[in-house]
Formats: sequence, C-alpha cells, structure tokens
Amino acid sequence: MKQKQYVVDAFTKDVFAGNPAAVCVLDAWLPEETMMKITVENNLSETAFAVKEGEGRYHLRWFTPGGEIDLCGHATLGTAHVILTFVEPGLRTVTFSTLSGDLVVDLKEGRYEMEFPAYDLKPVDVTPAMSEALGVEVKEAYLGRDLLCVVESEQQVRGCTPDMAKVKALPDGLLCHVTAKGGDVDCVSRSYAPKLSVSEDPVCGSGHCHIVPYWTAKLGKNELVAYQASPRGGTLYCRQEGDKIFLAGYAALYSEAEINIPEN
Repeated sequence: MKQKQYVVDAFTKDVFAGNPAAVCVLDAWLPEETMMKITVENNLSETAFAVKEGEGRYHLRWFTPGGEIDLCGHATLGTAHVILTFVEPGLRTVTFSTLSGDLVVDLKEGRYEMEFPAYDLKPVDVTPAMSEALGVEVKEAYLGRDLLCVVESEQQVRGCTPDMAKVKALPDGLLCHVTAKGGDVDCVSRSYAPKLSVSEDPVCGSGHCHIVPYWTAKLGKNELVAYQASPRGGTLYCRQEGDKIFLAGYAALYSEAEINIPEN
C-alpha cells in the first residue's frame, strides 16, 4: 500500500532549520511494528501518526527510533500544520487525543500555538556525573519526565559538547536539557535524547514543558521567547498559565511523498 508522508520543519519559517518531523495522517492504524519500522527508516527524532476521530479531532501518537513517547512538541506542531494546511484547510483549530491527554493547537497569525501540560520540577542534587556528561559545570538540576540542567551562561549552552554515552548513563530523566539565561531572548537551551536513540533533538517542544516553568519562576514573567541553540536552531514563543504551557512557532514544509508499505 502507499501512504502519504510529509516532513515538516517545526519552530522555524525556513527549511533546513528548526526540528524536522515526519507526519503520516492515516485512514486507520497500522500495526505498531510497522509504525516503528517507518520511524526507524525515516531516521528523524520523531515520526507522528494520526487518525481522525471526529470533526477537528485526531488521535495522535509519536514514535522515536527508540520507541513510542508520551509527549512531543515539534511533531505535534508539524502534524497540525499538515492537517490545517493540506488535510482540512478550512480548520483553524485541531484537537489531538494523546498519551498526555487532549492537546489543542490553534493557528494564530501564521504561528501554531499548542497547549501542553507543565511538568512538575523537583530539585535534585547536582552530581559530578552530570557535569562530566555535558562537559560543562552544572549549577542547578531539576527532574520532571526529563533532567533539566542549568548552567551559567548562554555561551556554555551554545558550546556544549556532551559525551552521549555518559548522558545515556545518567540515571534520571528520559531526556537531558541544558539551559541558561539568554541575551537577545529570555532563555536558551539544548536537548539530548540518547536514551531514545537520538543524540540531539534540534528543537524540543516537550522539553520546554520543563524549561518554561523554570524560567517563568526565575525571571518573574509568564511570557518568554526561547531559543533552542542546536546547529539547526529554532524559536519558541511561550507562556505559562497555571499548570498549562502554551508553545507557539512557525512551520515550513520540507517534503511530501508517498511511502511504500508492504501489505503483510
């Protein structure tokens, strides 16, 4: 069978920047083994699969080469871009049912705004292993789903050269994020996911469900402009309302294609 697949660069206006996600909007679910094979073949940090459930509503699942995950920002943005641009272009809002509950995405002035749950951050002791893994001195550390490591400067974030084997060996957190206060933006960060067979996630939406709560509290403001300082780079327009995080960004279509899936 043939299946339409899009690749969308999320959190950017330009292709070759932001975070690429593959998106397959399906008529019906494929076997999980097949979805994993597609994900591994794509070799991107995430491939998203969506099936329509009702008017403006889809069931959404995210897969990394290391397996299914419970939350992914850039692939949600990419899927919303595909649905609101190509599948149902008359819509301005789409709701996704996911492992993290219902996620609503609104198209506002060219940006896709996503409503996500904020992770509760628990302070944890900074260990020598954290600094050794990241190659930079960690000043503070917090744990939600992921490990959030705060360092002294934006330059340290941009120049971070982690040892991926040591990051993978850290006992806490699914992903590891390193962050610092920004100069031209409120905060900068980078995100590493070797436990999911992804070295660096170029722009991590779910990571900002850790990063935003930290910086809104630290800076005493509810709205932030965040920059993910990976080699590709990407900008997120963020705000926090209670236990909800709103992340907004642009999207750029890189490709659309048909993939061939064996019938059995």
